Amino acid sequence: MIETAETVVIKIGTHVLARSDHAVNIDRLQHLAEQIHKVREAGKKVVVVSSGAVGIGLSLLNLNSRPDDLPHLQAAAACGQAHLIGLYDESLRKHGYHAAQILLTANDFRTRNRYLNVRNTLHMLFEYGVVPIINENDTVSVDEIKFGDNDHLAAMVTNLLKNPLLIILSVVDGLYDGDPNSPTSKRIPVVEEWSDDLLTFTVEEKSTLGSGGMRSKLKAVQIATAVGENVIVTDGTQPGVIERVLQGEDCGTLFLAKGASVPAWKRWIGFTIPPTGCFHLDEGACHAILHSGRSLLAIGITRVAGEFSKGEVVSMVNTDGLEIARGLTNYNSEDACKIASHRTEEIPILLGSMPYTEVVHRDNLVITN
Repeated sequence: MIETAETVVIKIGTHVLARSDHAVNIDRLQHLAEQIHKVREAGKKVVVVSSGAVGIGLSLLNLNSRPDDLPHLQAAAACGQAHLIGLYDESLRKHGYHAAQILLTANDFRTRNRYLNVRNTLHMLFEYGVVPIINENDTVSVDEIKFGDNDHLAAMVTNLLKNPLLIILSVVDGLYDGDPNSPTSKRIPVVEEWSDDLLTFTVEEKSTLGSGGMRSKLKAVQIATAVGENVIVTDGTQPGVIERVLQGEDCGTLFLAKGASVPAWKRWIGFTIPPTGCFHLDEGACHAILHSGRSLLAIGITRVAGEFSKGEVVSMVNTDGLEIARGLTNYNSEDACKIASHRTEEIPILLGSMPYTEVVHRDNLVITN
């Protein structure tokens, strides 16, 4: 679990780094660098997913609040990112490490080759003892290729790595059973199994600097724990908090993994890229997939939604419209519509040939619910 993690992914929120005037809290950044050094000394690799570029850019550009329009946000990100990576490199060099900047968009995870390139780059940086500092590429991101927030990005990065632990540093020491500012609310030390009911505990507040909140952190937790990884959400402003987490102290909220770790190939299929279409399944197909470990056959499809090509990720939903799985389709949407609800032996008659007996092979299918 925590002690056996090979790589520690540390997501650092904007308010952990920033002072009230939007400038970087240099003392805190240097303290975080010292903690990263101690994690490395313990024999673990470290990846940092850092917010803060936009907030720093606001300070550099003398803007008093986070802009609502994209050009101003991108300008702030461009200025702030250069300053932020410089501060990380300076702080880490005191302990003998270099910082490497990696800027990503969602498209880097949606395309298999780019996804693998990101992973290969991280592994090469580990070989050289470099600390990767990852952020969303806000200078070019638009709605179509944005993660939404760095909590989501941190979960995606965690899914890239072998045997990781995700530590999300916020300014709240974990998940509370109510408003964390209320004296009657209590911190939840351990969540053994994910439930959508956890979202009812969140209180969303508009941030002047960051884009996330506890709800976004819980969505990141859901992504990471679903593939077999553990996550801790804790207060990054507390001294030595990363060391305390790794020593097993009760700080923050520990979210335990759901089942065994999912192989990297299936993580990419089921939890990284959004589906381009949907197969509606009958009860027999749902049972075969969920309980018998079977592939999806054409006869089990009652309806096809969306337009997609062969090899793209398609969602599979039950009779209530709830997703149960995702997978790589062997047929495009046009052919899938023609063969839906038909027996396998009828496919050559309907299409003129039968390139595949399965619409989605079990090897390319991931249970998501």
